[in-house]
Amino acid sequence: MAKRVKTSQEPADLLSRHIEGIRETLVAFQPFLSRRKGNASLDAFDEQAEEVLSETFGGASEELEAYHYAKLGEAAILPEEAQEAGTHNLDRESLHQRKQVLESCLAQLELKKSARVGRDWRRTLGERIDGRTVAEFMSSEVRSVHKGASIKEAGRLLQKWRIGSLLVDDGSRYLGIITDTDLSRKAVAKGLDPNSTTVMSCMSKAVVTIEDSEPIKEALRVMKKEGIRHLPVTEDGTIIGVLSVGDLLRAYQKMLELL
Repeated sequence: MAKRVKTSQEPADLLSRHIEGIRETLVAFQPFLSRRKGNASLDAFDEQAEEVLSETFGGASEELEAYHYAKLGEAAILPEEAQEAGTHNLDRESLHQRKQVLESCLAQLELKKSARVGRDWRRTLGERIDGRTVAEFMSSEVRSVHKGASIKEAGRLLQKWRIGSLLVDDGSRYLGIITDTDLSRKAVAKGLDPNSTTVMSCMSKAVVTIEDSEPIKEALRVMKKEGIRHLPVTEDGTIIGVLSVGDLLRAYQKMLELL
C-alpha cells in the first residue's frame, strides 16, 4: 500500500481523500481474508492501516483503539492454554474484526459526507432563492369565473385549465377567489347541490395578495401565515398573475436539476 502524503486541502476534498484511503485499505486487506496473501506481511499491513486511521481520525481516536483490539481478536481475554489450542480460529476471528473496524470507519465517513452534501445542497438552493422576486415564479395567466356561476362550472374550469384557483368577478372587478380546496371543503363536504350553488357562496372574500416585486421568501411567509396555497400577484394594486404552491415546487425542481 502506497505511503500517504499530507497536503493542504479543502475540508470536502480532505473527507473524500480519507474515504478513498479507507477503501484502498480494505482492498489491500482482501488477500489476507481469502488466504491468497502471497508474500504480503500482515504486520506491514497493520502498520499502514494504523497510519491511515491515525491520519483520518487522530492518534488517540476510538477508531484506532478499536483496530488495536481487533488485532488481538478474542485472544486477549482467553487463558494462554486456550489461545495456543485455538490459534487458527483466533487468527481468522482477528482478521474479520479488523475488517469490521475498517468497514465501520468507512460507513462513518460516508455518512459524514452525505450530511455535508445535504448542507451544501440546502445552502446552494437558499442562495439561488435569495433575491428572487414573486414575478419570476408566478403564473401570468389570470383565470376568473363570474360570481353567479355554479360551483359545478367552477370545477369544470379548474379541470380544463389545470389550475387550483379562480378569481371571482362581477364583470368589472374581482370580488374574491375560489380554490379547489374551497370546492371540496365548503361544497362537496357539506353536500351542496353543485348545479344550484353559486361560486359567490363558496368563495373566499378576503383576497390576500402580494406585489410582484416582493421577495419570494415573503410570499412563502404569507402563504404559511394565512394557510393558503394560491396568492394573487399585483402590480401597483392591479392583479397581474397568481402564485401557487405548485409554481414554487416546479421552480424548485428546475433549480435542483441545475445543482
